[in-house]
Amino acid sequence: MTDRLMLLDTASLYFRAFHGVPDSLKAPDGTPVNAVRGLLDIIARLVTDFRPARLVACWDDDWRPGWRVDLLPTYKAHRVAKAVPGGVDVEETPPGLVAQLPLLREVLDALDITVSGAAEHEADDVIGSLASQAAMPVDIVTGDRDLFQLVDDARDVRVIYTARGMSKLETVTDATVVGKYGVLPVQYADYAALRGDASDGLPGVSGIGEKTAAKLLQEFVDLDGIIAASSDPDAAMSATIRTKLTAAGDYLAAAPKVVQVVRDLGLGDFDAAIRPLGAEQLDRVERLGREHNLGGSVHRVLRALGNEPAQNKTVQNEPAQNQPAQDGTAR
Repeated sequence: MTDRLMLLDTASLYFRAFHGVPDSLKAPDGTPVNAVRGLLDIIARLVTDFRPARLVACWDDDWRPGWRVDLLPTYKAHRVAKAVPGGVDVEETPPGLVAQLPLLREVLDALDITVSGAAEHEADDVIGSLASQAAMPVDIVTGDRDLFQLVDDARDVRVIYTARGMSKLETVTDATVVGKYGVLPVQYADYAALRGDASDGLPGVSGIGEKTAAKLLQEFVDLDGIIAASSDPDAAMSATIRTKLTAAGDYLAAAPKVVQVVRDLGLGDFDAAIRPLGAEQLDRVERLGREHNLGGSVHRVLRALGNEPAQNKTVQNEPAQNQPAQDGTAR
């Protein structure tokens, strides 16, 4: 183990597991368990490969917070299945995945994996707060580029990027962000606001793509500097770009606050240390595995977390054709 904190963008990972593992894997009552089995195998792989000392499954208590929607009504609007006035909108989610979420939470609890969420905030905000307040190196596991804004070599905060699949994980550092996008991680939120992101309902500034957004940030440092330059006749900015920025004034006043993750949530005290389970906890995990047909995924995650499974200690891994695939479609 290394003295690192690993933060899981849990929804990103269980969506990946759901789409990457056959839904023919079911519990005896017919409920699919592909997302649960896939997530357990993902956690086993991550802990085995990166050896964190602490692990937190960060949760979307509100995947589309009202305060972000008030700033930008298009924010994730295309993913709303049912609007809930005064409450949490229902996200468009496959029914087979929805049915597995209670079991997924139960299994994480049985494994003594800390789950952390915050009212009126997304998992991104939980991750941002834990990463920013941590007194140790941090690995953030996600398929969401927005979290690149948290990368910080000086504090040893990295992103383990899953977009290409679990067999092609990418460790994202300052140099990675600069090499891919031409901006520093601290500039990434402004870059995303300028460029836009259709997957989150961010329209961006019309006519400004990735290259132009990066060039503007290289010249004027941040969005405030860009906006100031757009109204300064002496600034080295073309009339065309000035016009585009001016036309997007209302959007640019709101978008950065939507894209920036919250870093100052008070999430309570927990150490999230990975430690062996007691006998009763092991029995509970094994029972859940048997009752819900979680197969070798339970044994693999137990071993990765430093436990010897209470049952079938000598059982070998399942044949390759029966093991859940670890790659799949990203959320």
